Amino acid sequence: MKSRLSRLWGAGLVGLTALLSLSLTASALPPEAVKAVNASPSSYQSTSAPISRETQRQSIQEDLPGGKSVVGETSPIHDPALIIDKDGTWYVYSTGLLNRESGGTIQIWSSHDAGTSWQHAGFVWDRIPPWIDDHFADGQLPDNLWAPEIVENDGTYYLYYSASRFGGNKSLTALATNTTLDPADPDYEWVDKGLVVASPVTGLDPNNPNKTFNAIDAGIVEDAGGTPYMAIGSFWYGIFLVPIEWPSGKPVANWESKTVNIADRFMAGNPIEAPYITKHGEYFYLFVSFGFCCQGADSTYKVAVGRSTSVTGPYLDKDGKDMFGGGGSAVLDSHGAVTGPGGQSVFGDYLAFHYYDASNQDIPYFPTLGIQKIAWVDGWPEFNQTVGLPAITKQPRPVTGNSGKPAAFKATATGVPGPVAVWESSSDNGVTWKPAGGKAGTKRTDEGTYVSILDLMPVTGRQDGLLIRAVFQNAHGKAVTEPARLTVTG
Repeated sequence: MKSRLSRLWGAGLVGLTALLSLSLTASALPPEAVKAVNASPSSYQSTSAPISRETQRQSIQEDLPGGKSVVGETSPIHDPALIIDKDGTWYVYSTGLLNRESGGTIQIWSSHDAGTSWQHAGFVWDRIPPWIDDHFADGQLPDNLWAPEIVENDGTYYLYYSASRFGGNKSLTALATNTTLDPADPDYEWVDKGLVVASPVTGLDPNNPNKTFNAIDAGIVEDAGGTPYMAIGSFWYGIFLVPIEWPSGKPVANWESKTVNIADRFMAGNPIEAPYITKHGEYFYLFVSFGFCCQGADSTYKVAVGRSTSVTGPYLDKDGKDMFGGGGSAVLDSHGAVTGPGGQSVFGDYLAFHYYDASNQDIPYFPTLGIQKIAWVDGWPEFNQTVGLPAITKQPRPVTGNSGKPAAFKATATGVPGPVAVWESSSDNGVTWKPAGGKAGTKRTDEGTYVSILDLMPVTGRQDGLLIRAVFQNAHGKAVTEPARLTVTG
């Protein structure tokens, strides 16, 4: 554990140095210039111990609207694209690691307990496609691939992703396809489908030949008739809607003249990006990120929204102001340890986003996965930003069990969002701790507390004397129970 923490700290210093240097120039550069400062070497894919499949097989409780506590391998995750597969597995695709560590390609994360416990599930490819390097051969090559989007159509999964260069809008969005999301499936293969769009773009507005978008942050939506569109853009002239077609997943013929500019803040720097459109009821909702990402504690990202009865707009905020003209109602901002939430995607009633985690003691403000279940109130999405640190209300008791029989530990806590317990064991009287294994779950009680039970099935004589504890976590911090001893007889 010590050597791993040393690597974590070393990587953290690299990331912190980059963040500090970028913070001096962020006001002069669009955020794609700092977008990739989300991770460093692959030796620190997570600041939490991996959670086994056995531990993840917990009873699943329906989420209430509000923040969803996530545990396990939840960082470094930047620009998460969430999808829930037909078999119930949750997947998040996220920006690749810096300096082409592990190839620099899109990362994959999975959850088998409805999005609570996460594990790193690999990378789309082991290297960035050579044609992308050819595209950027006139200068600096991309360090990694950014801002994925994942969508299914007619049995095919479409993975959009971006590549760009610091400090400019020479960027591209590309596409890969697969027939399954399950890496264990023999048909699993991400097939490179090449370029979708590249910027700078011409021909978007005959009255303004200079109008262009930055070709990153794609988000796919279909209108009421099933016609697909790609929302895209970052800073410059804001957010655009590009008509695409199935099954290619690429723009229609003469798409430039059919593209609509749907959001522009008309302010210095125009800090708007990460568009994602979803339909709920009679409206289409355009979620965007306002402000600046990638600056750790100084990140000013926040999620804003507008709605329209037409996928092409106009998108109006809660005050009736057009998002093409400075509108946009902020609905999720920094709160507690959640700093700079943004880079969002929506699947069903869930918003996935990244934030810079102020509660991370190993690497402060490390980019981390956040999930909120949306509360739809009077036709608008609302998010619970109440902050309540986890607090233990009932400690686990010592347990005596018979060899070959099950043994169970129980603890209770409070917190907002509702905390989730990760159970740990120690065989050296509390000097070191590791995942306890077994089957664990955390449930909300009618009193509003959260009870967690660890089932060890069966126990053996080798476990006699183990210390067991629960670590309750939410987005704002953690609380650790007192250790309880397991005694095994027989």
